[in-house]
Amino acid sequence: MSGDKTMKDLQKEVDEYIGQYKEGYFSPLALTARMTEELGELAREVNHQYGEKPKKATEKEKAIEEELGDMLFVLICFANSLNIDLQEAHDLVMEKFTTRDKDRWTRLK
Repeated sequence: MSGDKTMKDLQKEVDEYIGQYKEGYFSPLALTARMTEELGELAREVNHQYGEKPKKATEKEKAIEEELGDMLFVLICFANSLNIDLQEAHDLVMEKFTTRDKDRWTRLK
């Protein structure tokens, strides 16, 4: 798959990938640990690019884009394993932000 994809497309693509393996999805606890691990890798890369900690000469160059992709993959695995529709989850959160937090920030004019 390539091009513009909906969240349903992404969830289906990950599900088809995982579905070809006997082991299937990891448990929610294992997926939480994986997500934490991926977040740490993202934080490390952000720190290298925007923080005060330069990479060691022996460290492989990685992109923030790749780390975000890893996080997204694990997040989709987590949602799929619990039968959560991420589009619906997103809509619930956006409703919360557009109502509860509608006057929280200074709007652009």
